[in-house]
Amino acid sequence: MELCSIASGSSGNCIYAGTESSHLMIDAGISGKRIEAGLNSIGLKTAEMQALLVTHEHSDHISGLGVVARKYGIPIYATAETIEAVKGISSVGKVDETLFHPIEAGVEFQIGDITVEPVSISHDAANPVAYIMKQSDKKMAVITDLGKYDNYLIDKLQDLDVLLLEANHDVRMLQVGSYPYPLKQRILGDRGHLSNESSGQFLGQLLHDKFKKVVLGHLSKENNLAELAYETVRQEVEQGENPYHGNDFPIQVAKRDEVSELIRI
Repeated sequence: MELCSIASGSSGNCIYAGTESSHLMIDAGISGKRIEAGLNSIGLKTAEMQALLVTHEHSDHISGLGVVARKYGIPIYATAETIEAVKGISSVGKVDETLFHPIEAGVEFQIGDITVEPVSISHDAANPVAYIMKQSDKKMAVITDLGKYDNYLIDKLQDLDVLLLEANHDVRMLQVGSYPYPLKQRILGDRGHLSNESSGQFLGQLLHDKFKKVVLGHLSKENNLAELAYETVRQEVEQGENPYHGNDFPIQVAKRDEVSELIRI
C-alpha cells in the first residue's frame, strides 16, 4: 500500500492512497490542474483514480470535485448527507447523479483490492467521515477535521501501519490571532479541529511497535507552523502514558503547497 499527500492544509486537501492495482483519492479540495500535476509527480494520472472518497462538504475538501468528476467520470463516495450538501453548493456545478455512491460509517466497501471503512468524526458538517484503508495485513488511515477524538476512534485505529493525522492549530497562536471570536470558538470546539496538543495525545493512544509512519496534516496557515506541530506532537507522545518516546517513529508534516513523500508499506 502507499499514501501521499498531494495537498494538506486549511486552504485545500487532496490525499492519494492505493496499491499496485488500485488507486483512490481522498477529497479534491484543490484545482483539477494541481491534482493532476501532483499525481503526475508520483507517476500517476487523475484518470487512473478508481474512486474519490469525500470526507465532508467544506470547500477545502471539494473545490475541485466538480471539475474532476465531469472530466474523468470518477465515482464519488460520501455519506448520503454529504452528497446532498455537495449537490447544493453552486460552485461545484452539475455532477452526473450516477457517479454518487452513498456510504455509511462503519460499513466497509471495496475499491479493487482495498477495503475502505468510513469512520464517524466530530466536525461541523452534514455527516462527516474519515477513512481507514486495508489490504491483507496492511492498514492506513487519513483522519482530519475533528474537534475531538473518543474511544470509538481509538478502537478503530489500532494496529495502523501509517496514519495521516490532523494537527491543525497551536492553541496560543489561535487565541491571540486575528480570527473573529466566533471562528476561534468554532475551531476550538468539539466540532472544530484538533490542536497540536490533542493530536499528540491522540497519537499516543494509537502507537504500537510496528507503526511505520505518522504524517501530520491539515495545518492552519494562520495558526500553526510545521516545526511547532512536529515538536508539540513529539512532546505529547514523550509525556504521555505510553511506553514510547517522541523519536521512536518517523513523523513528517504534510505540506500545503507541495506533494509530500510517497510512503510505501
